[in-house]
Amino acid sequence: MFVAYGFVDLHLPYSHSLKDKRGLLQGVSSRIRKRFYISLAEIDHQELWQRSRFGFSAVAKDMATLNLIVNSIRESFENYSDQLEVIDFMCQIVSL
Repeated sequence: MFVAYGFVDLHLPYSHSLKDKRGLLQGVSSRIRKRFYISLAEIDHQELWQRSRFGFSAVAKDMATLNLIVNSIRESFENYSDQLEVIDFMCQIVSL
């Protein structure tokens, strides 16, 4: 069994309030969660309206599947490049 965990830092340049931020991030996170069956939550910068940090974790039976999931998570955030910018993406994979 392999476990991946990490975080993604985001900048939301077009967000003008916490309400704008929440609307965008809820849509993005629910689509990613449903598509990949991962754990995903905002873990930092909740009080800032143009920044966010999401933590995520995923489990798979083999390394290839997990690498595919992690790359797809990164690409999913980058697909929203018209609304947000990925500042940093960090991921660690461990074998259990």
